[in-house]
Amino acid sequence: MSPSLKKLAPVVVILAGSLGLGGCATKGFVREQVAVVSQRVDALEAQLQATDATAKQALTEAQAASGQAQNNGQRLDQLNGRVDGIEQRMQQAQAKRPRN
Repeated sequence: MSPSLKKLAPVVVILAGSLGLGGCATKGFVREQVAVVSQRVDALEAQLQATDATAKQALTEAQAASGQAQNNGQRLDQLNGRVDGIEQRMQQAQAKRPRN
């Protein structure tokens, strides 16, 4: 064997090895990896939908509570006016009452 062929032999072996080992991923491998990711995405999507439903329900309840609070505030304002009127009448009645 010539000296240049001896130097070239390891290069040929390394080149052949890298070509054999550096191939593309198989369809089966890709499907397997995509299936794992797809399952995780599906699980996260289900959690997102549940969270969205909970948030919408909480918003509906908060809006109902806000409406009820406004109604209660209006009723309190009306009652305060009535109480003020009664207090004025009581003070007027006490002022008119003769002192003994």
